[in-house]
Amino acid sequence: MAEILSLREAIQRFVHDGDSIALEGFTHLIPTAAAHEIIRQGRKDLTLNRMTPDLVYDLLIGAGCAKKLVFSWGGNPGVGSLHRLRDAVEKGWPHALEIEEHSHADMANAYVAGASGLPFAVLRAYAGSDLPKVNPLIKSVTCPFTGEKLAAVPSVRPDVTVIHAQKADRKGNVLIQGILGVQKEAALAAKRCIVTVEEIVDELNAPMNACVLPGWVLSAVCLVPGGAHPSYAHGYYERDNRFYQAWDPIARDRDRFTAWIDTYIRGTADFAAYQAKLAEAN
Repeated sequence: MAEILSLREAIQRFVHDGDSIALEGFTHLIPTAAAHEIIRQGRKDLTLNRMTPDLVYDLLIGAGCAKKLVFSWGGNPGVGSLHRLRDAVEKGWPHALEIEEHSHADMANAYVAGASGLPFAVLRAYAGSDLPKVNPLIKSVTCPFTGEKLAAVPSVRPDVTVIHAQKADRKGNVLIQGILGVQKEAALAAKRCIVTVEEIVDELNAPMNACVLPGWVLSAVCLVPGGAHPSYAHGYYERDNRFYQAWDPIARDRDRFTAWIDTYIRGTADFAAYQAKLAEAN
C-alpha cells in the first residue's frame, strides 16, 4: 500500500545496493528527480532497466551507480550519444559496465510478461537480426499449436520501479496522462514501486480511459514538482530542449561531468535545491 513519503525517505527505504531498477517514462514524465536522489545516497551495483536510456541513466552510470544496463536504445534525444555510457562501455570509467541489448518490442513484451507474473515473453521478432548473436538470452520456442518458431526473452521483473506522474490522491492512487510508454507495466512488474508526482490532490477526477495506478500496487508516492525536468510533464511544463543541448559538452568530459554532479546533485539537499541552484546559474 502506498505511503506518501519524501523522495529521500522513499529511496532510503526501497532502493538498495545491488538492486535491479527500472526508471521508466517515454518522451515525458521521465523520473529525473529520483535518479538524482539515488546518486545523492550513493547507491551502487545497480542493474538499470530502461527501454530508452537517456540523461537519467547517463547520470547514474557516470556517477558510478550502475554495474549493468538492460536496454533497447540509448542516446541524448535529438542531440547525440550518451558520453558517460560510452565511456563506461568503451573505457571502463568510472568502472566497467555490462550491457544487455534488446529490441523495443522485446523489452515492451518483457515488461508485460513481468507484470503478468510470467517467466518469459514470446513474440514474433528478430528474423534477420544479429542481436541474438550478441545476446544469448534471446532464444526461440516452437508454438505447440502451429509449429511456428517464435522469439522468447526473459521477463523484466525489477526489484524496484520508479516513474513520474501528474498527480496522486491522498490515498496514494496515481493518475498518468499523455503519452504512455511502459510505466504501467514496469510498475506492476516490480517488487516495489515509487512514484514521484507533480501534485497531491483530494480527488483525481480521472477522465475516461486514463491510466490510474491504484495505491495498493505502489510502495511510495512522493511530491516532487518539476521532477521530470528536463523532460516534460503533459499539462504542467514543456521539454527543456536547451538542457539536452547543454548536457552534451558537460557529459563529454569526465572532470566537467564530475564537477557538475558534485555541484548540482551531491552538493544540493534535494531536487528543489537543485532547481534553485540551476536557476541561479542560468
